[in-house]
Amino acid sequence: MTGARLSQQLRLPQADGRLLAYTPGPAARFEAPKTPLRSRVVYAAAHVVCDPLADNLAGTHLDWGATLAFRHYLWDLGLGVAEAMDTAQRGMGLDYKATRELIRHTLADARGRGARVVCGAGTDQLPPGAEVSLAEVEDAYLEQGGAIEAQGGGVVLMASRHLAAAATCADDYLRVYDRVLSQLKGPVVLHWLGEAFDPALRGYWGSADLDEATEICLNLIQHHAAKIDGVKLSLLSKEREVALRRRLPADVKMYSGDDFHYDELIFGDEEGYSHALLGIFDAVAPAASAAIGALDAGDHERYWRLLAPTVPLSRHIFGSPTYYYKTGIVFLAYLNGHQTHFRMVGGLENARSVLHLCELFVLADKAGLLRDPEEASARMRTFLALAGVS
Repeated sequence: MTGARLSQQLRLPQADGRLLAYTPGPAARFEAPKTPLRSRVVYAAAHVVCDPLADNLAGTHLDWGATLAFRHYLWDLGLGVAEAMDTAQRGMGLDYKATRELIRHTLADARGRGARVVCGAGTDQLPPGAEVSLAEVEDAYLEQGGAIEAQGGGVVLMASRHLAAAATCADDYLRVYDRVLSQLKGPVVLHWLGEAFDPALRGYWGSADLDEATEICLNLIQHHAAKIDGVKLSLLSKEREVALRRRLPADVKMYSGDDFHYDELIFGDEEGYSHALLGIFDAVAPAASAAIGALDAGDHERYWRLLAPTVPLSRHIFGSPTYYYKTGIVFLAYLNGHQTHFRMVGGLENARSVLHLCELFVLADKAGLLRDPEEASARMRTFLALAGVS
């Protein structure tokens, strides 16, 4: 074994207490697109990099240089950026003051290079857990959405915990969205986030029965089709995504939010395909970019060869409890040198076990997503040493 390979060798702890000798393979070479991606509209929901020396339990403090550099990295790969979504720890540590600044900085940088970006508009300026009226929810949506549009950004209307708590029936949802969509310039992306991602959103659209909820959501989309660019569906059910996709108005896109089946859903079938707005595309950006480029070229075999190996990694990162997927996203960014530390807003780096992150390392390697295996191994070794693994 060469010296370089020896320097990469790790001893990874296993569930049975053993230490498994593991040496990552060579980095894959993903070709960045030379022209804009065109066969699908693709957004990566981007994570944020916290300031590791700040007290992130008393308000959010970001490392702006590293946070914005990562967005430029995604744009360089031809991907759009979905800003201030749940991947950015929206509702899990990122406060609204920092959210406003994040959106402002990203939109300014996007204008400077003509990059594609949409931004999440929610209701999180309202106190968490507070009992609020439907009118207050409407005003909160309009405040955030209007601010994004005033800066030239596209809006993603995020599912709202406040609305889920305040609404008593489907008509309450339709009333709120009707007013908001009528007043925003649009077109906007609707965001249906399932309870796997946020248990507080159970029963969204006014019913815990997903068939009924789908009809309510579809009714809204059909009524406001001119104001809706698309719908991002995050229910982790390819069957439901395909069924809703086939019933959308002709000019309304389906943006897959299914981090378990995105390869199949983006490729599509004889009746259509999904575009993408995915948190996992933060982690697998080089493979995603190259795969969409292969679709553009009509090279279906290459598409599957590039994207299919990323799915086991994604299913692991988004494993139950799904809402802790952000930890895996940031850990891979740390391994790949996009940030100098593995710290997160609100201490969320502790949300996943050492064993979970060891398996992530192996799966990322098998997908060719460790861009410098020697450096990734060194960082993994440091992480393991802090966990008491010699």
